[in-house]
Amino acid sequence: MQWDELDQQACSVARTLSVIGDRWTLLILRDCFLKVRRFDDFHARLGIGRPILADRLQKLVDNFVLTKMAYQTNPLRHEYRLTQKGLDLHPVIMSIVHWGDVHMAGKKGRPVIHRHAVCGHTFDPVLVCSHCAGGLLPREVSVEPGPGAEGQGAVASAKATAAAASAGQRPARKPRTRAKPAAA
Repeated sequence: MQWDELDQQACSVARTLSVIGDRWTLLILRDCFLKVRRFDDFHARLGIGRPILADRLQKLVDNFVLTKMAYQTNPLRHEYRLTQKGLDLHPVIMSIVHWGDVHMAGKKGRPVIHRHAVCGHTFDPVLVCSHCAGGLLPREVSVEPGPGAEGQGAVASAKATAAAASAGQRPARKPRTRAKPAAA
């Protein structure tokens, strides 16, 4: 699998990574959810090179994650706003934040606390089943072929990996073959 071919894989994770799968893009998205919208503000907050920032923002615009809107006409300046497709990444960003809070925060604790505006309480994001609202634990989730599956090989591989993980085992790996040294 080549990095520039991820968007062609019959895998939702690979396709998603083809759009948001680098550190700068994830940090740009984090800042978008913190209401940062202007190029110079992204640049100042992230310390990212201007050409790289321009490239990542354009990729998000090209993939309809952000929309570019003029906020000034003389000189022409734009801001970047999350589209619905971009807003749908909120649970992804919140899951990354939660993982970081649990595993990377250090002795001082989390750098920010999230508060739910509706109920007023601080919270930790959780994944729940869209049908029964029960928590989604890794060992309680199975995979099945979906309408976009290409052949049974990928699904069988995913099922084998999931079964091994739920049994506490490492998935079986194909043995590596070493190339024989060329005769001199």
